[in-house]
Amino acid sequence: MMGAVSVRPRRAVVLGGGLSGMLVASAVSGAAFDEVLLVERDRFPVGPEPRKGVPQARHAHNLVSGGARALESLLPGVLDRLQAEGAQRFVVPRDVILLGTGGWVRRYDGTHFFVSCSRDLLDWVVRNHVLASGTVQVLEGTVVAGLSGSARRVTGVTVRDVDTGEARELVADLVIDATGRGSQTSRWLQELLGLPRVREDVVRSGLRYATCLFSAPVGSGFPLISIQSHPREQRCGRAGGVLMPIEGGRWLVTVWGSATEQPPQTLEEFVPFAQRLRDPVLADVLAGRTALTPVRRSDSTVNRRRRYEELPVWPEGLLVAGDALAAFNPVYGHGMSVAAQSALALRRQLSAGTREVGTTRTLQRMLCRVADGAWAMATGEDVLYPGVAGDRRTTALARLRRRGVERMSVVATSRPTVAEALFGAFTLEGAFSQLLSPRLLWDVLRGPAAPPLQGPPLTTRERQLAGLDR
Repeated sequence: MMGAVSVRPRRAVVLGGGLSGMLVASAVSGAAFDEVLLVERDRFPVGPEPRKGVPQARHAHNLVSGGARALESLLPGVLDRLQAEGAQRFVVPRDVILLGTGGWVRRYDGTHFFVSCSRDLLDWVVRNHVLASGTVQVLEGTVVAGLSGSARRVTGVTVRDVDTGEARELVADLVIDATGRGSQTSRWLQELLGLPRVREDVVRSGLRYATCLFSAPVGSGFPLISIQSHPREQRCGRAGGVLMPIEGGRWLVTVWGSATEQPPQTLEEFVPFAQRLRDPVLADVLAGRTALTPVRRSDSTVNRRRRYEELPVWPEGLLVAGDALAAFNPVYGHGMSVAAQSALALRRQLSAGTREVGTTRTLQRMLCRVADGAWAMATGEDVLYPGVAGDRRTTALARLRRRGVERMSVVATSRPTVAEALFGAFTLEGAFSQLLSPRLLWDVLRGPAAPPLQGPPLTTRERQLAGLDR
């Protein structure tokens, strides 16, 4: 009688404990891998509090519906938990006061939405959800020093304890880099494994952010307000802003300026800066409200995409995901949603059970494709800003598409069919190709269905809540 065959447990090591790291760790746990180890250099806070490794967390973060649905598929029940903790859901454009590039958008009951809360709350709820299953183990206070293996296969990582400096190797069947914008994988592939340099696409819009929390008026139902910048207009294309009602009876307000107009640095400058946006509605509703924090700024807005799919050789046992693969200007609110959609796509592919040679390269290319739509949207807009630096190459097709979107933005202010299609693309629920349907193009050619609105479409009750009629 033959003895039983011993099968070695399969281990995945995920680098980075932010949102993307937590989601990919959840995606690969269970059927695909017997053990999932997540390596994080920081110590996680006990509650929904700031974490050193997420400097952008204090600024506005929208989870658009395409990402929210992916998040719910990965972690069933997580959206209900977020709402129970104070997150709010805003249907677009019913619950949103939106000044787009084409003007004020009329409000109706749409199918797409935003989930609005602080980034600290979102990370905390997701982290608790992932770690509660017990299938993902965490090494906190641990720095990743490099990859182990060769150009043909990555076999693990070398890590170092932050406190003791002790180094050791973690052997793994799969290593996933989700360390964010500061990822070192491209350097490790070149210096340690001898692979060619990874090409990067970079677009620096020069946008800078300033954020402050304000007390919200007593009473529920205040809308999200978004004043989009208009890159083609010299006067108003330099700045924009958003007001997000979040948990705890607070408004999170972020304003931004381009390379030619700096955002405010102090509370005294904040409302006057909002007054100079394309419309003063943000300044109007903030008048008389109490600031709960000092002004916090960020310059971390560069779009950067590392083209790993172009390498002639890709080592088995390695994947790169999240901002480590493609990082977007946060003004578009797509980073978190692309992370969720990437993790969901990864889970589906791994659940198919393919483990042949070349599988990791196939998975990496799939992750690259998930980022395509958001990358096209972000960089297609950012190359238009004054003072932009980096890759400004645009094809004739891209320029034609940009003009088409601008025309759609005008028509969308009063034609719900066009607005729904644009919002579907923006919320990552629909592909750009859907904007070329014959029915939609006919509506675009017909033009707006009504004259443009002359001001923000606030209801009487909303004006009363904000104190605008006093």
